[in-house]
Amino acid sequence: MDTDKLFERYSRQIFLEDIGVSGQRTIMKSKVLVIGAGGLGSPVIQYLAAAGVGTLAVADHDQVELHNLNRQVIHSEATVGKAKVTSATEFATKLNSHIQLIPIREKIEPGNIKAILEEYELIIDCSDNFSTRYLVNDTCFHLNKPLVYGSILGFEGQLAVFNYQGSKQLRDLFPEPPHPGTMPDCDRNGVLGPLAGIIGAMMAMQALKIITGLPVATNQLSIIDTLNWNFTKISY
Repeated sequence: MDTDKLFERYSRQIFLEDIGVSGQRTIMKSKVLVIGAGGLGSPVIQYLAAAGVGTLAVADHDQVELHNLNRQVIHSEATVGKAKVTSATEFATKLNSHIQLIPIREKIEPGNIKAILEEYELIIDCSDNFSTRYLVNDTCFHLNKPLVYGSILGFEGQLAVFNYQGSKQLRDLFPEPPHPGTMPDCDRNGVLGPLAGIIGAMMAMQALKIITGLPVATNQLSIIDTLNWNFTKISY
């Protein structure tokens, strides 16, 4: 894409004094890994692709199911049965054909996580289980990579930035994961679709701020209760 077209495409970002041409160039050179192409991953992938993140990798081992579609908005009826990373890549490519999309159809496990994460400068955890969240956190800590973290359930979402510029990590907030099966999850307790969009968009915003060097709140957990419309910040 020629320079004029690039400027036109990203002009509303470039017009921001805190972004400008140099910030847009930084976005276009960035390498980001999104873990999970589900409810949270959908808006994260959508907005980072739209922003022009140069290399956008998506890791997920699952396939699209009909019950995903109330919140996983990058997928559709036509992609039910497809690998989520394939569906996500097709969506993002149609949105922005000038970025590099890397589908990683693998389950994140101790044996492969280091090799997967070390290629990217920023990790965004959109997974839906505690074992993966702690594994991703611990690996980011050991590799010294910043991590954008989010979770959703019912009407409530959580958001934090870990291991960024010397900030604390997940285990400083919750030292150990809960016992398997003791915590509610979306499969059993449900989630209202727009919540995923709210938290996922906030995660994408934090990611773009990290990429461009804008101020990011750290050592802080944001809790968004959309039923009662309460927004709480917990410092740790």
